[in-house]
Amino acid sequence: MKSEDSNVGHMEEEARRRKERLERLKSKTTKENTDNNHQNSDDKQVLPKPHFRSYNPNDETLKERSLPKAKPESVEEQIKDQLLELTKEEPVIDEVDLTSLAPRKVDWDLKRNLQKKLDKLENRTQKAIAELIRERLRETSATDLVAATQDLEATQKADDSDDD
Repeated sequence: MKSEDSNVGHMEEEARRRKERLERLKSKTTKENTDNNHQNSDDKQVLPKPHFRSYNPNDETLKERSLPKAKPESVEEQIKDQLLELTKEEPVIDEVDLTSLAPRKVDWDLKRNLQKKLDKLENRTQKAIAELIRERLRETSATDLVAATQDLEATQKADDSDDD
């Protein structure tokens, strides 16, 4: 029971502290609001004078405060200067390369990225084809050599028989 009483007393004290803190905050905000109201009342006394730009007032006192109509500035000299600067500059590209103007295919970047690998594969393919051709030539040359020697022997025998 005693622990419950002390716990309740502790909670009541916390609630009291919270209320005091809230009251201090409330009084602080009301004090700031009253200070702002005094400043606003001072500001209301000194208002800025209106400047009429696109409105023609009917009252004579207000017409005195209207701004004079703006006159457009002369841009002829600025344009002449810009034209002179542009004519002095040399053209960047005399001739345009047609390949740079033509639209690229959808997969051009993939081909560009894989080109090194494709070059390596192309070299290996050419070497493999050359090796296969050499092997076939060796096989056919061996059989052709045998056939050629037999033909040579036959022709020599025929020549020898003709000589006799």
